[in-house]
Amino acid sequence: MGDLITMDDLTNKEITNLLDNAERLLPVAKGEIYLPLLEGKVLANMFFENSTRTRMSFESAMKRLGGSVLNFSSAGSSVAKGETLYDTMQMVAGYADVVAIRHPRQGAAQYSADSIGLPVLNAGDGAGNHPTQTLLDLFTIREAHHTLEGLNVVLVGDLRYGRTAHSLSHALVRFGATLTLVSPDSLRMPSEIVSDLTAGGAEVTETADLAGTIADADVIYMTRIQKERFPDEDEYSKVAGVYMLKVSDLAGAKESMIIMHPLPRVNEIHPSVDSTHHARYFQQAFNGVVARMALLCDCLGVKVPKKVK
Repeated sequence: MGDLITMDDLTNKEITNLLDNAERLLPVAKGEIYLPLLEGKVLANMFFENSTRTRMSFESAMKRLGGSVLNFSSAGSSVAKGETLYDTMQMVAGYADVVAIRHPRQGAAQYSADSIGLPVLNAGDGAGNHPTQTLLDLFTIREAHHTLEGLNVVLVGDLRYGRTAHSLSHALVRFGATLTLVSPDSLRMPSEIVSDLTAGGAEVTETADLAGTIADADVIYMTRIQKERFPDEDEYSKVAGVYMLKVSDLAGAKESMIIMHPLPRVNEIHPSVDSTHHARYFQQAFNGVVARMALLCDCLGVKVPKKVK
């Protein structure tokens, strides 16, 4: 495969193959089977921005497959001395076989991929894209509904700055999903993204009313209002806590509806929802391991056996 910077780097068939491989690797991710497919390979985890699930799931994925991990953070590194991203990537290219990078600047992942000859996986670039999150999101949806075709998906919250929603929306419409975008006016999905989605024939509805979307939803994808993305704290305070999903809101929901969240959550989902059969966000976080396992094997040219044992 090579680099993964946006979901446009993957065809639908490639996405399906990655999800199939991820499903086969589930017992490896759970530690039930040891399968050292990536023994001798080294992953560089390049995190210029805070992360818990993405960084740890990449590390778990690599180690479960027998590989090694170099963890990098800009704090305490030569970046603090003024080293450029280009020079940092040149250095890393001599130490690793594959790079996962998270950076606060949109476009940094593509710049890094253009700078070196190793496969580069975008683990989030500012308010841009987060394609490896999209893969685990698609895996979670398919795991619950046994298909990606023709689902009604509701994306809620920070759709302006939310890179998870940006990447996921593009992928879902390729599989025929109907999208409902729920946000306050100041956090609506960027118009250019909505235009891209509808240009391909997708059915997209924008609203500020979460309650009115629940009954018809197959997936409700909650997102955090990202304080760190706001240039003005007063603007953040106007929308903080605007949506909170509670158990009482779910009375009319489909039995098969699932609730997802890329995490961390602040107050978007009340803790009482955790014990309902709709809640999938912690399973979703675990699925980051199998999705990134499949991705690491693919970009390093390692085949996942048809039968894992």
